[in-house]
Amino acid sequence: MTAVFSHGRLRLYLLKLLDDGPKHGYELIRLLEDRFLGLYAPSAGTIYPRLQRLEAEGLVSHTAAGGRKTYDITDAGRAELRQRASELTALETDIAASVADLSSLAGEIRSEVRGSVRDLKRELSEATRQTRRAPRWEAPAPPPRPASPPGPQAELFDELDKRLAAFTAEVGRLMRARQFSDTQLRTAIRLLDGALDGLRRLLR
Repeated sequence: MTAVFSHGRLRLYLLKLLDDGPKHGYELIRLLEDRFLGLYAPSAGTIYPRLQRLEAEGLVSHTAAGGRKTYDITDAGRAELRQRASELTALETDIAASVADLSSLAGEIRSEVRGSVRDLKRELSEATRQTRRAPRWEAPAPPPRPASPPGPQAELFDELDKRLAAFTAEVGRLMRARQFSDTQLRTAIRLLDGALDGLRRLLR
């Protein structure tokens, strides 16, 4: 509950709102929210217990229809409003000041949020530019192709050479397609090392 309603002043303001006409609990909550420009709204747990106490004191009464209670001020409640008219005037002044303070605070928060969003956008833009400027991985140029040995193995050597060239080109395409995590790159290196070791053992 906002500090302006401390020391029992909320019950006084509820009487003031009910003096304008009968209302149910959620209407009172909405009216208070509107009075504070949406910057404060009391909970049902704040409003209904106070309405019950006001009713127990004979200052309000209620009628029930469709499962909803509508509260109305009694003659005793109007008498209390008249007796506390000066308090109500001071309360209205304090509410106006509180609304001004809350509006100023909300404006400061919005400015800080906008500044934070601008900073974040600037950092993201800079990171994007750095990523674009970073050198992309390029596949190394293949070594000069040795001459195929004469005889029936010539076609197999040619096929192996084509497969190696296609493998290198495909790895290069994959590396240029996106950014990779450290884990992915380490795993790729281990796979290549394992394939190379297997070929060494086979071709020695």
